[in-house]
Amino acid sequence: MRRRRRSRLRRVLVAVTAAIVLLVVAPLGSYAISLRVQYAGEPAADARTRDHDALWLGHAWVDGRKTAADVTALGERLRGTGIRDLYVHTGPLEHDGSLPLAKVSPKARWFAEAIRAAAPNVRVQAWLGDVVRPGKNPGMDLEDATVRQRVVASAAAVLQQGFQGIHYDFEPVQSGSKGYLAVLDETRALGTTLSVAAAQIDPLWYLHSVPIEKWWSQDYFRQVAERVNQIAVMSYDTAMPLESLYGGYVAKQTKLALEVTPPTTDLLMGWSQTPS
Repeated sequence: MRRRRRSRLRRVLVAVTAAIVLLVVAPLGSYAISLRVQYAGEPAADARTRDHDALWLGHAWVDGRKTAADVTALGERLRGTGIRDLYVHTGPLEHDGSLPLAKVSPKARWFAEAIRAAAPNVRVQAWLGDVVRPGKNPGMDLEDATVRQRVVASAAAVLQQGFQGIHYDFEPVQSGSKGYLAVLDETRALGTTLSVAAAQIDPLWYLHSVPIEKWWSQDYFRQVAERVNQIAVMSYDTAMPLESLYGGYVAKQTKLALEVTPPTTDLLMGWSQTPS
C-alpha cells in the first residue's frame, strides 16, 4: 500500500511540475526568445540619434555647487551630441505641491541664463516631481485639486526663472490615475513646453494591474502622450540579466509606445548602458 501511495504521489508531483513548466517556464522562455530576436541586426543610422535627444541633469547645477567653468564645459560637451533638451532637477516639490525655490534651487536663474549662453540651441526645462500616493505615503496626492494648483503655481514660478519648459517626474503614478491627467491639463494652460517621465508600458499579461505600479496600460500611455509635447519612457530598472534581453525589451517598449504616441508628441526612450 505504501509503495502504491508513493508511486501515485510521484505521478502527481511529476504532473504538477509539468504543468508549472507549461504554464510559467515555457511562456517566459518564448518571451525571452522574442526579445532576443527584436535586438538582432544593426540599427539604422537615424536610430542612433535624430538630434532630438534629451539629458537629465542633477540638482548640483542649480544649488550652487557648479561654477561658470562647469557650464562652459557642459556647453562644449553637448555640441554634436544630438541633445536638444536638458531636464534640470529644480525640485523636489513638497508633498503639498509647493516649491521653496529660493531654498531648494537658489542658482536656478543663474544656470538657466548661463547654459542658454553656452548652448543656445539647447532647450532648458525645469525637472519637477515628487513621490505620489497611494504608492508612497507620505507622498503627494494628485487627486487633490488644491495640491495640483500648488504644483502648477510652482511650475509657473520656475518658468519665471528663465526655464523654457516643465518636465514632470511623478512616481509611482498608477495606470489610470485621473489626478495625473488633470495636472497635465492644468499645466498646459501655462502655454509652455510640457514633458514627462513616463512609466513602462505593460508588455504582457496585464501587468499594469499588479499592485507594484511599474507599468501603465498602453491606453493610459496614449492618454498621457496626447497631453504633452514630449514623453520620455523610463525604460531602465528592468532586471534583465543580459544586454540582448534588455535591448529587446527596449525595442518592444519603443514599438508599444510608437503605436499610441501622436505625431505631435516627441517620444524619447530612456536607455541604460548596462542591463539594470
